[in-house]
Amino acid sequence: MDPLFLEFGSALLRWTHVITGIAWIGSSFYFMHLDASLKSIPEIPAGKGGATWEVHGGGFYEVKKYLQAPAHLPDELIWHKWQAYSTWITGFFLLIWVYYAQAQLFLIDPEVMPLSVYQASAIGLVVLAAGWLFYDYLCKSPLAKNEMALATVGFVFLVSLTWGLQQVFSGRGALIHVGAVMATIMSANVFFIIIPGQHKIIAALKAGETPDPKYGKWAKTRSTHNNYLTLPVVFLMLSNHYPLFYSTPLIWAVVGLVLIAGALIRHFYNVRHAGKGDPWWTWMVAALCLWLVFWIASAGSPLGRERLGLPEKPARVYSADAPKAPPQVADIITGRCAMCHAQAPFWEGIAIAPKGVHLDTPEAIAAQKDAIRLQSVLSRAMPPNNITEMTLEERRLVAAWTGTR
Repeated sequence: MDPLFLEFGSALLRWTHVITGIAWIGSSFYFMHLDASLKSIPEIPAGKGGATWEVHGGGFYEVKKYLQAPAHLPDELIWHKWQAYSTWITGFFLLIWVYYAQAQLFLIDPEVMPLSVYQASAIGLVVLAAGWLFYDYLCKSPLAKNEMALATVGFVFLVSLTWGLQQVFSGRGALIHVGAVMATIMSANVFFIIIPGQHKIIAALKAGETPDPKYGKWAKTRSTHNNYLTLPVVFLMLSNHYPLFYSTPLIWAVVGLVLIAGALIRHFYNVRHAGKGDPWWTWMVAALCLWLVFWIASAGSPLGRERLGLPEKPARVYSADAPKAPPQVADIITGRCAMCHAQAPFWEGIAIAPKGVHLDTPEAIAAQKDAIRLQSVLSRAMPPNNITEMTLEERRLVAAWTGTR
């Protein structure tokens, strides 16, 4: 596929995904805050809802919540579901566009497991479905009666899944798939549990029956899970832009610590908005977790390994029949790009090769042929600001090698 088309499609999908994600996260945080702010009023029996007043945009709003549906419903209801659906749909197509259509670059690491594109893609899709099914099973099992036990098993599951994916995919592919599993769980909670439960409550009311309160309880539980997963998911979705996080051999530990830090930050705001105090200790523990993330992630860079006293990571070994860039092109790329894109970058301020791309051997250069065509020939974005003074003649030689007219 044409690299310019791939890049443009990626930008459009990512833009849409971010927009829908903002809408979903915003509404999720708003309703968690709203739930915590409700106060009892005479109109709604104690323990069955509440109300609160808000001010925004020059107006005043009175918001009421009924834990059990009221005796009368209006003809029109606002459903908050498409934010979740569209976020997952755009994210799913972005996953296909970037990680499956370009699996050789971003998903498959031959040193980890020599997979074909179809094998890697199939594993990724199965993991998404299996992750949701296992989580849903846990929530419907006797374990769900104990929130702390359920959270602990869920935490162990996600950390173990990360370790397992590290044995199959590249570090970048493992991280993005753990984030995708968590995002799938969140969206599926809305699609399979929360919205269907609301429909059943409304159907019971229209039939003149008393709605079963279990549907509201299930929805609240799944919404709470979504709330606590939100910050870790956002981190994992951003992590693919930072080799610091996916270059470390301890990616599973990074995920575990981020899960704890993100949940603690959300816990602080949930408690604060409920008027139950300010548990500042959560920020101290979250900060400690994030410091440990930095310390662990540093083990993936040559500088970090040196500081931690770890042995140097061996360079990637290519097979004897691996494609090689011609000597003249290899000399140009190593001379203009390898000071940053190398196993051990020596350009000041660069600790890990940007995007984890190495361009310090003829084999490594050949493996990145399409990316080089896009970055150095079609867009001329690299080297950045042409800081290494790559000449027009050199770009023409690289263009000829990549098959660009």
